[in-house]
Amino acid sequence: MAAGRGAELLRPPTSSGRATFLELFFDLAFVVALTRVSQRFAGLGDDTGWALVMGFGRTLLLFLALWLIWSHTAWITSRYEPEQPIIQAVVVGTMFASLIMAVTLPRAMEERALPFAVAYLMVMVVRPLVVAVALRGHPRRLVPFRLVVWALASAPLWLTGALGPDHLRLPLWIVALAVDYLAWTLGWPLPWLGVSKVGRWRIAGTHLADRYQQMFLIALGESILVIGVVFSGADYSAGRAAAFTVAFATSALLWRIYFYRAGLLLTEAFGRAGMPGRLGALSERTHLLIVLSVLVTAVGYELVIDHPFGQPRPSWLLFVVGGPMLFLVARMRLEYEIFGKASRPQIIGLAALVLVTPVLTRWAPMVGLSVVAAVLAVVALLGALRRRGQSQEVPASPIGQEASGDRDSEA
Repeated sequence: MAAGRGAELLRPPTSSGRATFLELFFDLAFVVALTRVSQRFAGLGDDTGWALVMGFGRTLLLFLALWLIWSHTAWITSRYEPEQPIIQAVVVGTMFASLIMAVTLPRAMEERALPFAVAYLMVMVVRPLVVAVALRGHPRRLVPFRLVVWALASAPLWLTGALGPDHLRLPLWIVALAVDYLAWTLGWPLPWLGVSKVGRWRIAGTHLADRYQQMFLIALGESILVIGVVFSGADYSAGRAAAFTVAFATSALLWRIYFYRAGLLLTEAFGRAGMPGRLGALSERTHLLIVLSVLVTAVGYELVIDHPFGQPRPSWLLFVVGGPMLFLVARMRLEYEIFGKASRPQIIGLAALVLVTPVLTRWAPMVGLSVVAAVLAVVALLGALRRRGQSQEVPASPIGQEASGDRDSEA
């Protein structure tokens, strides 16, 4: 009987694969969060050497904490029915905590460390407790219980880092976040209970694919916001107008390269997978890199629009060229996940960017962004020509094709 009462929270096989309006509402908090991450990255434009490395590392850590919150939520709504009141309450509560993390993020490594850490821990500890209680006697309650135990293990590191000396905050939080990510990767192992690998979880795979696509579009939307805000706030000039145009074209090319054709067929690939959880686990890491690459590229837009023909600074290439390079690496990984093969146009584009980067250190930022846009245009064109006249491709992912019955009993 208890298992039956808890089972009402599970997503039925007939549930729609589309995201609910509540989930789209939840994403609004991450529009704010990604904007704040981008602003922190942009503040590194004048840094060099070790200061640049440390500043980038701090911001990356905060982004990874936010990503863990968002991706866990996406998995929750792919495993449990989002129309259930308790799941809706969980999502709204997570949204509020995420918004606190977003507004404290600009100074989260300084005087706002405590509210950032507390908001993060409220999600990581309280949310799985609520889900576990709501599941009552259902066997799946052991999964959120595992999350609680591991979150409590890393909580002292988060709190000590927030309350302790400033110079210890970064190393303590690095270890804490590593514990949280390692726990997810290993399946939250516990004595006597074993592990619960996410690759064996029963999920609505098409829903999870939909959420990944939406997060990519949110990141692209943030880049468009950066382009518009920076250009509208600067003195108008032909150089800034040209940078504005090239930046928009670059974002459009990122959209084109992602969705043609692997990104477009992501949902179908999940639908064909016998174990969509396994494909979802790998695709989650891929989309982490894709979203990060778009955010880094957006910082490059801001720097170039502000100073299109200023003195070249090698550190700017981290954003102007490094972001698109990371995007192509992640996109090649996505190509393998969907089709089981590498993409030659993206390999060519990545090689071209690697070869041209040393030369761009001597040219104005506008030249660097223009070269990046040209390379991405070639990648998009080669991809289209390569499939011209061929029959419609279908997903042939080598991931998650095991028999659907090969799962953990509590999954």
